[in-house]
Amino acid sequence: MAAKIYDAIVVGSGATGGWSAKVLTEAGMEVLMLESGTSFDETKDYREHTLPHDLPLRGRPDPRNELLERRKVQQYCYACTEVNADFFIDDVDNPYTTAPGKPFNWIQANKVGGRSLLWARQSYRMSDYDFKAASRDGYGEDWPLEYKDLAPYYDRMERYIGVSGNKEGLDVLPDGDFLPPMAYSCGEQDLKATLEGKFGVPMTIGRTAVLTESRGDRLACHYCGPCHYGCRTRSYFNSPQTTLRDCAATGKFTLVPEAMVEKVTTNAENLADGVTYFDKPTGERREAKAKIVILCASTLASTRILLNSASGGIANSSDVLGRYVMDHIYATGVGGKYPKRDGAKAENAQRPNGIYVPRFQNLDDPKTHTKKFLRGYGYQGGEGLTSWDHALRKKGFGAAFKDAIPDETQSRMSLGGFGEILPRADNRVTLDENVTDKWGVPVLRMQCSLGSNELAMVDELLQRGAEFLEELGCKDIQIRDNPAPMGSGIHEVGSARMGEDKRTSYLNEFQQSHEIKNLFVMDGASYVSIGCVNPTLTMMSLALRSSEYLVEQAKRGELS
Repeated sequence: MAAKIYDAIVVGSGATGGWSAKVLTEAGMEVLMLESGTSFDETKDYREHTLPHDLPLRGRPDPRNELLERRKVQQYCYACTEVNADFFIDDVDNPYTTAPGKPFNWIQANKVGGRSLLWARQSYRMSDYDFKAASRDGYGEDWPLEYKDLAPYYDRMERYIGVSGNKEGLDVLPDGDFLPPMAYSCGEQDLKATLEGKFGVPMTIGRTAVLTESRGDRLACHYCGPCHYGCRTRSYFNSPQTTLRDCAATGKFTLVPEAMVEKVTTNAENLADGVTYFDKPTGERREAKAKIVILCASTLASTRILLNSASGGIANSSDVLGRYVMDHIYATGVGGKYPKRDGAKAENAQRPNGIYVPRFQNLDDPKTHTKKFLRGYGYQGGEGLTSWDHALRKKGFGAAFKDAIPDETQSRMSLGGFGEILPRADNRVTLDENVTDKWGVPVLRMQCSLGSNELAMVDELLQRGAEFLEELGCKDIQIRDNPAPMGSGIHEVGSARMGEDKRTSYLNEFQQSHEIKNLFVMDGASYVSIGCVNPTLTMMSLALRSSEYLVEQAKRGELS
């Protein structure tokens, strides 16, 4: 019996894969979704109310926990614990390599829904300071689209996923269609007044994909805290509880978990005709056929598939594939004790959100210009009121140690920097033909590092952050001045960038291959530059735009 030919194959079930499949199935197309992670059951997999005493090892990173021992890289992410280690990929079965002196942390999910189950949900729009950055400072390339092209899709995305926030009227951080914002703490109100009154630097509450008003069977957040363990009230956006349910309701959707895609296959007409994949439990290699192939496996996973699909990478005459990898400067910032608030009653319970200080460097106002670096950075953070966590910053034991710990709440203010990493051709990934994964597929070799522009940016964000907290009245200010390896921000993008010129880009503005017209890459791989805001909202909005373009092209017979 001949294999079934689907209208489209979508590889990956996360934020963008869910959107692409939703658009296609609701347009009447039959979609096969292949997901390398295990199946998802919210009644069993969500563990947001799990407490340490419920766990055999009390939630500690104990070497007796085999799941965690096989996830040494994944444990860099704060969300990977004894509670939900199975949500993360097994590093032993799924290795990668790095170039000497260039460490890289690649955090990957292992569940239907991908990292949409685990993300921090910060949802900001990019602006023309980002899309047209090259026209402003002469570095790199502009995106082949501008803000006005994506704005209607941002609107629709925010309405569907539910983004809470304040409108601020800033060109660098366009406003959206927001649910009511979460509240600042009193200390954060002080910080906002200091930043805006003393420095002319704006601050807003985080814009987050967490409901502050109920919508159907998605309930308003009740601030229970550990969102990365799941959300049975469906308060935060993830694909299994939203877009994938919409797909299933069409009757046009087939989801296959534990299906690790190896490569894209093509026919004699230079069209994609399907993929090969491994059934992970059995190790059996299988084929799936479709008229259109869409990769949404995540930036580097999609790039690995493309590199494995042909010598030198499929449809890669530009030699762009694998290059211009970006992330955000991560793990640098400042924190300090805020004595004014010591003894205060904790507010907002475990609010799943912080504050955001948008980029304030190199904007139109000449006063914002700096010769130290190109582009800019923002801060995320806020106030933390603790009744005992401050003991963790001290050393000791016994009665004397306990007596030395204040018995009142303490306030600490933090500003963590998120800075733009410039696109560089030498920040790239290639295949390591000498190392394969459990299924015999060559793995990625990461060759990525921060450059001089990023290091200059780190110096300033630390200096300014300390200045801000000192003016606020913070004491015991601590500086985190050692940037984490690339990948650590879990915002990796680039490696199959879009552009108007097929000689210098891999995809067009609709995330369609320049060389294979029915091959699309609808995840962060298409990014031209990263800006300094969290990327997922833009990724999903691009996927929505591209998927609707795909449907129209398919109807016209332009993809066959």
